[in-house]
Amino acid sequence: MKDNTTAKEQILKKIRKALLEKRENPYPNLEESPLYKKNTDELEVLFAEQLTAISGNFIFCEDGIDFFENMLQLADKFKWRKIYCWEPELQQFLSKYEFPFYQTDKDFEQAEVGITLCEALIARNGSVMVTNQGAAGRRLSIFPHHHIVIAKTSQLVLDLKDAFQLLKNKYGNQIPSMISNITGPSRTADIEKTLVLGAHGPKELFVFLIDDFS
Repeated sequence: MKDNTTAKEQILKKIRKALLEKRENPYPNLEESPLYKKNTDELEVLFAEQLTAISGNFIFCEDGIDFFENMLQLADKFKWRKIYCWEPELQQFLSKYEFPFYQTDKDFEQAEVGITLCEALIARNGSVMVTNQGAAGRRLSIFPHHHIVIAKTSQLVLDLKDAFQLLKNKYGNQIPSMISNITGPSRTADIEKTLVLGAHGPKELFVFLIDDFS
């Protein structure tokens, strides 16, 4: 006898049959299994590896003098002249070592470097968590071609959940309205799948991790 059922009905019949058949879960412990392998490296090492893998630059400094020497080398290498810093804590830090910078947004359209603090460094994927809570706002980490982040070792955490815990501890119920993770320099591959750095923001990202921020 000829089967008059349509292709759609046959498909639905197979689906109903499959739903009625009880099968054992092939992955019974999937929900309990960890998403990542257990990390055995130092957080500094893991963060440096992940940041470097996404074209970022990691520089560890023992103290302010070490930071100042590295900054002078970078300024000479890239011929920086328009360096901007708007956060009072950082301004005090840079002024202590007589490092020149712009404290206002005068001639900001010519900015070459933006120096900012951050909320956390996430070692798992080499990301930098920033918010709009600081005096640097949103512009300083986006507009200049080079973005320099200065972080303390106490801000280095393993996972994103740990970074959010730092925010909660710091701000309580007054969580900043803008929270963003910077994962390497700005990039796009929209045009012919060719990777271009600096398309929508900084083309260079430098993260200074300072052991003794003084």
